[in-house]
Amino acid sequence: MDDKELLETAREAVDDSYAPYSEYRVGAAIETEDGTVYTGCNIENANYSNSIHAEELAISKAIEAGHRSFVRIAVSSSKRDGITPCGMCRQSLREFCDDDLRIVCENETDPEGEPVVHTLGELLPDSITPETLE
Repeated sequence: MDDKELLETAREAVDDSYAPYSEYRVGAAIETEDGTVYTGCNIENANYSNSIHAEELAISKAIEAGHRSFVRIAVSSSKRDGITPCGMCRQSLREFCDDDLRIVCENETDPEGEPVVHTLGELLPDSITPETLE
């Protein structure tokens, strides 16, 4: 699966979102090292701090299935607004992913029309790691 296909899978996950308050629907698709893809969507409630983010749901499904090594994640929104994982999701990803995790985001393309890819390390250079807690 290439970046565009993973992004399309994230777009499809947007359809399952539950966002009656913000109406901001998000989908994510995470690819494991062996090529398995898991999806997640945001599920919000009236107390936004208890809402579930798409990225966290996708990685939770993968971890539940026994995966611990990830290649990339794609994130899409109903607004198609260049979304990247929020700080909370970046920290959750950092718990299980290396700095070189590829992050494909909606609505960002290079001159050839390919999605722009960030790395987790670029987006969260000062994340908390197990080593910083020692």
